Amino acid sequence: MAQSVTLDEIDRGLVHSLRIDGRVPFSAVAEVLGVSEHTVARRYRRLRAGGVLRVVGIADGVRLGYRWWTVRIRCTPDVAESIADALARRADTLWVQVLSGGTEISCDCQPARDDQVLFEELQWSRGVLGVSAHELLPEGRLPRWGAIDVLDAHREARLRRRPDPELLDAEVVLADRDQRMLEVLSVDGRAPYAELVRATGWSQSTVARRLDHLRRTGVLRFDVEVPPAALGYRAEARLWITAQPAASVADELAAHPEISFVAVTTGPTNVVAHAICRDSTHLYRYLTEHVSALPGVHTVETAPVLRAVKGFHRTGIER
Repeated sequence: MAQSVTLDEIDRGLVHSLRIDGRVPFSAVAEVLGVSEHTVARRYRRLRAGGVLRVVGIADGVRLGYRWWTVRIRCTPDVAESIADALARRADTLWVQVLSGGTEISCDCQPARDDQVLFEELQWSRGVLGVSAHELLPEGRLPRWGAIDVLDAHREARLRRRPDPELLDAEVVLADRDQRMLEVLSVDGRAPYAELVRATGWSQSTVARRLDHLRRTGVLRFDVEVPPAALGYRAEARLWITAQPAASVADELAAHPEISFVAVTTGPTNVVAHAICRDSTHLYRYLTEHVSALPGVHTVETAPVLRAVKGFHRTGIER
């Protein structure tokens, strides 16, 4: 488990650089931070070994024709942990949390096969009392980072790598070897080429070329995971909000440093968000003074996160 740590300016610069490009060379990070490459590599190894930092590769299922869902599973307390662990082992789940006294699970997923099959499997699992699925609308996903960002726009631009606009609409078909490469990257986004060669059976030049193609087409992106507890943030909650207009409320929430993720969804509630606070007092004040006070917010349902089984949510710092 990650310990609470203090990130200095170099650590924060490294995290920010990796958020811009998860596979950015340490030499490039060193150049924009004004330190040695050895220092950057050493800081990265220390934070990763301490469970404070992880780079992961994420396949954009929407880009591949899949749908992105956030699923709520009500269950009896005796099965919550086992169901959550089983969901976490699936390649098509991104985040899995146990909520609300161990009687609810939240799961964000992009099923590669028939969506309904997964939901029916969950519905008929022992101890499951109910399943509701809300589709995340592609234009409504608004991930948020807070004051952990330390690089100015000029230094960001020196590191930034963008998909190729001409390829963003091109059809992409993943081969079995692509899938094997993506599985490795989902565990370690900075996995060395030698590891990707072993997983795929391709040559290093083919791995490099295919990796570049998946990035340029927008199929593959990289994310930085920082467990909130490592930064001293001990209260997390999933929020389901009924709002009108939903997009405007989502935009407002995205500007809050407490919000690590917000999206517009289908369903009886039409905005989902993830809040991260220093403690329960901070969470209470945030919900009552900031979320409920937003124009357009009609109802807010809150479920505290007991355990993050898969995926660290990104954190904003300080209100």
